[in-house]
Amino acid sequence: MIPFRNTFAASIYATMAISFWGISFVSTKAVLYKLDPFTLLVMRFGIGALFLFILLLLTRERFQISIRYVPHLIVLGILGVFVHQALQATALLTINASSAGWLISFSPIFTVLLSMIFLHEKMTLSKAIGMILSVLGVLLITSARNGQPFSLTINLGFLLMILSTLNWAIYSILLKGLRIPYPALLVTFYMSLVGFILTTPFLIRNKGWEALKLLSLGEWTHLVFLGIFVSGIAYWYWGKAHEVMAASKVSMFLYLEPLSTLLAAVVILHEKILVHGVLGGIIIIVGVIIVNGQWLPKLIAGFPLFKKN
Repeated sequence: MIPFRNTFAASIYATMAISFWGISFVSTKAVLYKLDPFTLLVMRFGIGALFLFILLLLTRERFQISIRYVPHLIVLGILGVFVHQALQATALLTINASSAGWLISFSPIFTVLLSMIFLHEKMTLSKAIGMILSVLGVLLITSARNGQPFSLTINLGFLLMILSTLNWAIYSILLKGLRIPYPALLVTFYMSLVGFILTTPFLIRNKGWEALKLLSLGEWTHLVFLGIFVSGIAYWYWGKAHEVMAASKVSMFLYLEPLSTLLAAVVILHEKILVHGVLGGIIIIVGVIIVNGQWLPKLIAGFPLFKKN
C-alpha cells in the first residue's frame, strides 16, 4: 500500500500542474493578439525544454537513457505535447474558451474507461459520484465565465476538442503504463524537446520570429510563464503525480482546471465572480475529494486536535 505522505504529495503535484494549466488560458489570450497559435507553441516548448535542461544540469541528473525507451519518449512527446497542443490550438479557432473548458471534463471519463481496460483499475461508486459532481461543477463554471446558460454547438472545433481530450487520456494511460524507469524531470525534458522539434517547422513557415519583435515586456512575461510553468513545471509535476497515483485518480484533478482559469480571470482580467461560478467550484472540489476519499480521514487524523488522548 502506498504511504499516505506519498499520495498526498502526489495530489499537491497534480493540483499545482492543473493550476498552471488553468492560468495558461489567460496568459495565452494575452499573447495571441501578437503571435499565431503555432508560433506560441514553439516558443512555449522551447523555453520549457531549456528550463528543464538547466534544472537537470543543476541537479546533476544524467541525460543518458537506454535506446529501449527512446520510442516510448517519442510517442509521449508526440501525443502529450505536439498532437495535444495542435488539436487544442486548432479547436480554439472555432470555439470559445468557455466551451473548451467544459469539453475538458471528458478527459477524466476517457481516462477512467481506458484505465479499466488497459490498467485493470476498478470503477467504484465513489468514482462515479465524484465524476458526475465534477462534470456538473465544470458546466456551472464555464457558463458563469461565458455569462450565458450552458449550450451545445457541434462543429469542427467541438470534434477536435473531443479528440484532444481522448488523446490526453491515452497519453495519461501510456505515461503510467509504459513504466519508464527514469525520473519525471528527465522524461518531461525529452518530451518537451520532441514537442519543440516537431513544432519548429510551423515557426519557419509562419516566420514567427517577426512577430516576436512586437511583444511588449508584459507579453514576454506571459510567454515566459507559459514556457517555464505551463510547458515545463506543470508537465513535470503531472509526471510525478503519475509515479505514485493511479491514472484514473490523477485525471480527476483536470476538473480543477476551469476553477483555476476562473480565479485567474478574476485576478488578472478582473472578471466578475458569479454565484453559480463559486458554486461550481465548490462542487468540483467535493467531487475530487469523493474520488480520492481516503485523503480526508487520514488528513484529519494527522492533526493533534483530532487525536485521541
